[in-house]
Amino acid sequence: MKRRWIRRGVGAMLLAAVLAGCAGQAARESGEKDPPVRQEAVQEEKTLVFGDTTFNAENGESDINPHHDSGGWACIRYGVGETLFRFTDQMEIEPWLAESYERVDERTWRITLKEGISFTSGRIMDAEAVKECLEALVEANARAAGNLRLETVTAEGLTLTIGTKVPVPALLNDLADPYGCIYDVQAGVTEDGIVQGTGPYRAVALTTDTSLELVKNEQYWNGEPKIDRITVRTITDGDTLTVALQSGEIDVAYGMPYISYPLFENDRYTFTGCSTSRVIFGAMNFESAIMQDPAVRKAVSMGIDKEGFVETLLGGNGTPAAGPFPDTVSFGGDAVRAPAYDPEKAMQVLEEAGWTDTDGDGIREKDGTPLTIRWLTYPSRQEQPFLAEAAQAMLKTIGIRVEIQNTANHNQVRTDRSAWDIYVSTFVAAPTGDPEYFFAYHCLDRSGSNDGRYHSDRLESLAEEMEGTFDTDRRAELAQQMQQIILDDSAYIFFAHLRMNMISASNVTGLTAHPCDYYEITADLDIRE
Repeated sequence: MKRRWIRRGVGAMLLAAVLAGCAGQAARESGEKDPPVRQEAVQEEKTLVFGDTTFNAENGESDINPHHDSGGWACIRYGVGETLFRFTDQMEIEPWLAESYERVDERTWRITLKEGISFTSGRIMDAEAVKECLEALVEANARAAGNLRLETVTAEGLTLTIGTKVPVPALLNDLADPYGCIYDVQAGVTEDGIVQGTGPYRAVALTTDTSLELVKNEQYWNGEPKIDRITVRTITDGDTLTVALQSGEIDVAYGMPYISYPLFENDRYTFTGCSTSRVIFGAMNFESAIMQDPAVRKAVSMGIDKEGFVETLLGGNGTPAAGPFPDTVSFGGDAVRAPAYDPEKAMQVLEEAGWTDTDGDGIREKDGTPLTIRWLTYPSRQEQPFLAEAAQAMLKTIGIRVEIQNTANHNQVRTDRSAWDIYVSTFVAAPTGDPEYFFAYHCLDRSGSNDGRYHSDRLESLAEEMEGTFDTDRRAELAQQMQQIILDDSAYIFFAHLRMNMISASNVTGLTAHPCDYYEITADLDIRE
């Protein structure tokens, strides 16, 4: 029954997407909409428009300042900023702005920078400039300060020496985090959040929730950028993004609804995609009286069909998740056990805990309190509202009522723990190729995004051990134990790891999806006239 419900919903959404596409095509054929004139208007310039559902304040990207909120993601994605180190396609760390590095001892790292790199402000990037940026970073960004644990930073020519307060085994990985984009601190940050980085493009205008204007960096150190001017457009609605790519208003789409993919599976468009550690997951609110009941948390975890969600609503563009990490990394996948989809057992768990349907309305009660959970999510990740509706139908069959709050204002709502019971979001769990990232971000007492106020003494102890462990095999073992703890507590439910795809017009070249979801606009990006 649940599968039929999902397929009917998907069918309706697909029909809507197709009709929207047909409407766009009809408008072009009837002349109701002028054709794009970007390239005709400025013949001497090569231009490209990049449509993105996620470049907005809702996702912490109100600007491209890497020290502010999640602005580093936009800074590095759109080719404005670069980090000292970066990740290969196999998520192995390699120097980028750095030339080489040496671990002097457990608390001291010596980094040699590449020569001949300048900021778009014109200033040469040397160790002193990097020192200023890192010091400004830990002053402004609490997460970076907690990860890097900087004690001293010294600069001499192109040599940067970093001393940490405690051993930080993942230091190089953390320096490759988007917040580590190196920019000219002396040039400052404009009122609209623009910085002067070292990347192939320079930002010249930014309007939050609307657009970012980029021009090529004529002095770029790593090859000549192919495009003269790029506009990044914020398009939060999936249907609007679909029609924009169909009509030629944009050349590249990031965040396209999976339901729209069939419309672009032809020779007019190109897909680039890869598996990532981006996971859709729900955090249980441990300050909610209902969610404090372990039976309720366990029943929710067993009452949602993850495979059906991936197969039907994601169109196979992902894999069902057990824990935060996919099986493509040594510390994820099959190494952990999550409750299997079993609605019959979920009902049994609730019955044994005293949740019964005494009035026959289909919803269980206990001590006069109906079993209602408030599901908080947001629309800019197109699949999340669909998941909420599917979960609402599935959980109703085991006697749980789900009230959905799907709002762009989720970041404010989630801070009020009296307003929700489960918060479902999407997160790249291992963007630095290391397992410590997810736990430090979400699960510990010190975590800034421990939204449900979860606590485990054992988890805290293992996290402390991981922080000081350099051996990668031992870090993987610790990560597996830590995942199992949060799964056994039903503190989180992990739904799916997503395959990240970008769709472009067929004349766009040099666009390549990356497992960490960072490097999108590069010097290789081109568009054939």
